[in-house]
Amino acid sequence: MRWLSVVLLLQLSGWVGAAEQDSAEYWLKRLGPAINMTSYRGVFVYARGDQVSTMQVAHRYHNGQVEERLVQQDGKNGEIVRRGMRVYCVLPDHGRIQLDQVIPSGPFAEAFTHQLIPISRWYVPEKLNDDRIAGYPVAVVALNARDKHRYSYRLWLEKETGLLVKSHVRSSNDEVLERFQFTSLEITDSLPDHEFEVQSHGTEVERKLAPQTLAMTTPRMDGWRLTWRPDGFVPAAAPRAGNGQAIAFSDGLAAFSVFVEPEGQVSMPTGASRIGATTAYMRRVDVRGRDLLVTVVGEIPPATAMRVAEAVDIDDALAIREPGSDH
Repeated sequence: MRWLSVVLLLQLSGWVGAAEQDSAEYWLKRLGPAINMTSYRGVFVYARGDQVSTMQVAHRYHNGQVEERLVQQDGKNGEIVRRGMRVYCVLPDHGRIQLDQVIPSGPFAEAFTHQLIPISRWYVPEKLNDDRIAGYPVAVVALNARDKHRYSYRLWLEKETGLLVKSHVRSSNDEVLERFQFTSLEITDSLPDHEFEVQSHGTEVERKLAPQTLAMTTPRMDGWRLTWRPDGFVPAAAPRAGNGQAIAFSDGLAAFSVFVEPEGQVSMPTGASRIGATTAYMRRVDVRGRDLLVTVVGEIPPATAMRVAEAVDIDDALAIREPGSDH
């Protein structure tokens, strides 16, 4: 009867493994490592509203570092090559540009390289029926927003590697606001070195990426504060803001930035505008006879962006950094 016990034990182990793979949490844990560690080549489409971009990509983890080459397939030619922390950008028809960050392989690459456990407080993970994308079997996971102040997400993950091959950002009425999808894909470890060399002709811009480490201090709001923000969104970074100030807030998945700066010579239209899932809301404020512009930009619903902008309380002239000032 010992052989029967062994068979039953193996069957039980298989059932436990299958049950684990049927959980959304199992696939979310695989997603982060898969983004950098999987080697592949393919073409993906990224759509925001009526704006559609197509990119060819080759990606691998080689000798302890990420290497990636992206080539724009629409409009004017351009490419980005990343080798570890160095990024090379060539836009032949534009000349020099300011390169602040590398385009990720899919819109959620940066978000999902971080720990996802906290987001379960703001999203309900749900495992949906399996599907097939670009010839590969995939697991489908929904991240449903727990409140009206953030969007929901739907993710398609290749079953063997956990690679993100398709994603949606969805509104509260299930409208797809942004979508990303591989239209062709080959997951392979056989990617030659020449696929990661700059091949376009034109002005080449090199930039070194800053290492992604946790900030030792929380970004400060000097001279202004938020009297309200959605639960779960905490200060995460301090983007560049010209002569003003900016703080980025994140719930571990979605993010928005608040800018407080002097209004320029060209008056900007106030109110809300949206492209895909990205909302921009502008509000003009008079402080001591000086016109300031409060701008909220991020992947949050328009009503949320408006409420955040209205909650910016500017109580001191130090809210604006004068040119040449260190404050």
